[in-house]
Amino acid sequence: MTATVEGSTQVDQDGPKPMFGEPRGLWPQIGTYLFILIPFVALIAAVPFAWGWGLGWVDVGLAAFFYTFTCLGTTVGFHRYFTHGAFKAKRAVRVGLAISGSMSLQGPILHWVADHRRHHAFADRDGDPHSPWAFGTSPAALVKGFWHAHMGWIFDRKLTNAERFAPDMLADPDIRRIDKQFGMWTAVTMLAPPVLGGLLTWSWWGAVTAFFWASLVRVSFLHHVTWSTNSICHIVGNRPFKSRDKATNFWPLAILSMGEAWHNLHHADPTSARHGVQRGQIDISARLIWLFEKFGWVSEVRWPTPQRLAKLTK
Repeated sequence: MTATVEGSTQVDQDGPKPMFGEPRGLWPQIGTYLFILIPFVALIAAVPFAWGWGLGWVDVGLAAFFYTFTCLGTTVGFHRYFTHGAFKAKRAVRVGLAISGSMSLQGPILHWVADHRRHHAFADRDGDPHSPWAFGTSPAALVKGFWHAHMGWIFDRKLTNAERFAPDMLADPDIRRIDKQFGMWTAVTMLAPPVLGGLLTWSWWGAVTAFFWASLVRVSFLHHVTWSTNSICHIVGNRPFKSRDKATNFWPLAILSMGEAWHNLHHADPTSARHGVQRGQIDISARLIWLFEKFGWVSEVRWPTPQRLAKLTK
């Protein structure tokens, strides 16, 4: 039996595999709600909480560090490397990126990659798991579509079939192991900040505030930055490059998303290691890949070329 992956579709002698795999179980579904809604409540409470007490430089430093570490694990690892193959990595880098991406709490790596490959296979069409255009183009439909694209789709118990969309990942024992360890990496990303906060301040209160800011608020803030790429960056922004969907560039998100908000070029050229290619477009994820290449940790990086960009420009 032979199998190929074209975009996000696996074809074999038995025909295309189904879109969805086994539905998410009850407890994983409950966990999905808890790890999205509890940090979100913490994020809402963050502003009044910050006014007057409970926030110090240790909290800010820990939140910034864990945000950057886990965000880059998602953008460089889960997205540009595992989903799109923008470069090849040595095993230690591969494992490290899988772990740091898992610590962003955006779901186990196999689910994340399968969902995103499916998104590209059906971008802004039937089958896209999170298109904001799924319900039409009227103002009411776009409001509903925005909610769906931003976070509503995550509550769907139907799971994208990894056998169809990520067979290469399933064939990797390291990735399968890290996928199964998602609960452990969840504990690490939530507990490491309060442990460090308590040790650095030598107080229980330092642990409590670090847990609030560098665990709950940090996780929720990163969730919403990532989800904004699915929602905002398919509705608002400019489209200098030709793509078959409605992906846009939205510059206000560029720094916080580590370059992912240059979304139009990404959909025009998904395997490109750099998304921000025009003058002044800061792409922190691409800079990290560049550093990895200089150190010899990654190879065969798919950098955009002037010729390629010229073909994609409208």
